[in-house]
Amino acid sequence: MTSNTVRWGVLATGGMAARFVEDLSAMPDAEVVAVASRTEASAKTFADRFGIPRAYGDWASLAADEDVDVVYVATPHSAHRAAAGLCLAAGKPVLCEKPFTLNAAEAAELVELARLHGTFLMEAMWMYCHPAVRRIAELVREGAIGDVRTVQADFGLAGPFAPNHRLRDPALGGGALLDLGVYPVAFALLLLGEPERVQADALLSPEGVDLNTGMLLGWPDKGATALLSCSITAGTPVTASVTGTAGRIDVPDGFFFPERFVLHRDGKDPEEFLFDGRRDSLHHEAAEVMRAVRAGEKESPLVPLEGTLAVMRTLDAVRERIGVRFPGESHGG
Repeated sequence: MTSNTVRWGVLATGGMAARFVEDLSAMPDAEVVAVASRTEASAKTFADRFGIPRAYGDWASLAADEDVDVVYVATPHSAHRAAAGLCLAAGKPVLCEKPFTLNAAEAAELVELARLHGTFLMEAMWMYCHPAVRRIAELVREGAIGDVRTVQADFGLAGPFAPNHRLRDPALGGGALLDLGVYPVAFALLLLGEPERVQADALLSPEGVDLNTGMLLGWPDKGATALLSCSITAGTPVTASVTGTAGRIDVPDGFFFPERFVLHRDGKDPEEFLFDGRRDSLHHEAAEVMRAVRAGEKESPLVPLEGTLAVMRTLDAVRERIGVRFPGESHGG
């Protein structure tokens, strides 16, 4: 790092990479110095668009660039293990997009690799870094609504998505669950931890990915359940609600990047919490990565690696129950 500026390398040139670079450009202590893609042409086009000094037509060159302090991996899900692993092995701190990998086994390999090389690693679960979501989790921990009994959350897009779209491609980890369902699952696990029971049902596409999935997670020891859904065939409200023995928290819109939520305490008037700023900004997670890297931390307390592994194990369990397999897998994970 040069002075207080963290120099980023971006591994991918798609929509998420573009959003991330745009948000980094508004941060005075961040600089994007390199981008890599599978082709030099794609990397060069992206670099020209955002004024990035170096463009690489292979991942290894980015991983070896001594001027890169942190790498942001935004490839398709199916390439996360290889791309992040290459950078970790080169000693580069990594922020890897969600879903972290295709399955829990790959996720565990990345965590082991990061620990072996003493390198920072974090899943880009921006929801966990969002101030409103952090406040919800804090209120729940403080007992503002008593003991949690139910969590409800949904995320669905209306589509339609053509059979050749990445969301329908098993080779790219397609389907509603990994792309969208990861948010409701991660939200529930943020508040309750890893579930003891997982039930699920889904409508599958002819290609074998889930189009519409419902999940029922259970924590018998806590007396809690979560009812979650995801879809790439129906535009759902994208809301969440957490109910406890003494109240409820409602997130009325965009629960994973909310601008407001309402706390209902038994016997009291509702309290509305409002949050300023661009609600869909990725700068909160970028700021957390830079804080942790500057501090010499190997993982973030906001997005701990064990939490990421728990989410991946839960997604594996859902896929096992609905019968979704990706190429090269002998079972759900």
